[in-house]
Amino acid sequence: MGEFQVGLQIEAEHMKNVFGENDCNIKKIEKDLQVIITDRNGEVRITGEQERVNQALKLVNDLVELSKRGNLIQEQNVSYAIELSQEGDDESLLEIDSECICHTISGKPIKPKTIGQKKYIDAIRKSMIVFGLGPAGTGKTYLAMAMAITAFKNHEVERIILTRPAIEAGEKLGFLPGDLQSKVDPYLRPLYDALYQIMGADSFQKNMEKGLIEVAPLAYMRGRTLDNAYIILDEAQNTTPAQMKMFLTRIGFGSKVVITGDSSQKDLAVGIQSGLDVAQKVLGKVEGISFITMTSKDVVRHPLVQKIVKAYETYEANEQKKQNRLSQKYKSTTNAYKPK
Repeated sequence: MGEFQVGLQIEAEHMKNVFGENDCNIKKIEKDLQVIITDRNGEVRITGEQERVNQALKLVNDLVELSKRGNLIQEQNVSYAIELSQEGDDESLLEIDSECICHTISGKPIKPKTIGQKKYIDAIRKSMIVFGLGPAGTGKTYLAMAMAITAFKNHEVERIILTRPAIEAGEKLGFLPGDLQSKVDPYLRPLYDALYQIMGADSFQKNMEKGLIEVAPLAYMRGRTLDNAYIILDEAQNTTPAQMKMFLTRIGFGSKVVITGDSSQKDLAVGIQSGLDVAQKVLGKVEGISFITMTSKDVVRHPLVQKIVKAYETYEANEQKKQNRLSQKYKSTTNAYKPK
């Protein structure tokens, strides 16, 4: 097939952002789409097979538009855009980026960055109860916090309640010093960090003192009815079935609930069933409840984290297949020795 070439003009202020440090973004596009991209005094030329050149042209134009919208172009944006173009997905980065949930205290916009994240945000808007499932780095908790704070600022709810089960993540922390709040704070630190980043420490402290924002262990939810509140249950894979049922039956009128969890990262004692796993089986077909499952494709941390998550997913799937084969072999052997 003959060589094909197109050219486009990119303003200098966006050129550096799109190309990346040491042209890392362009080099990745060249490698993955098998094209050659050159810059001649502001005119970018893309050379290669026509289909691949057209893919690269659309991708670069999308990245330029993202830059014009004030986004910092990172390797994750480029990798995801390439993935979308190779899969022929109808939804583009520009459509995903089209809405801003809110801004951090430093002015950085918080937006969905993948199709999975956009579906998650849409589900939160539509449903009263949403389960956000998926691996670390997919933005489950952070996006839920952004939606909660936006609803609170718009007076859609009267308060925000953030909770998670106080279970040690595979380590014994021993006896912690201080009062009750000091003892539970380490378990809730990730929630505080997100609140500080989005609201600012001063605003958070003022609203917390007024009782309008509450960060508490799941055990504190027992015996309460939560009306007109935005409630987020984080790390739900570490709940027991009884705790999950207790939490879900606390929900009152005018409330919105987001439950986040990753079934592959349970810290429950051996033999204890996860309340998140049971909830998926029990509530999967209940109207008004949405389950959104994100994958390694939706990881928005460093690209290496995405590769790590994908590697573990592959390993765990292979181990499960081995277990299934062994189980089938054991059943066959047992049946063969049964008296007829």
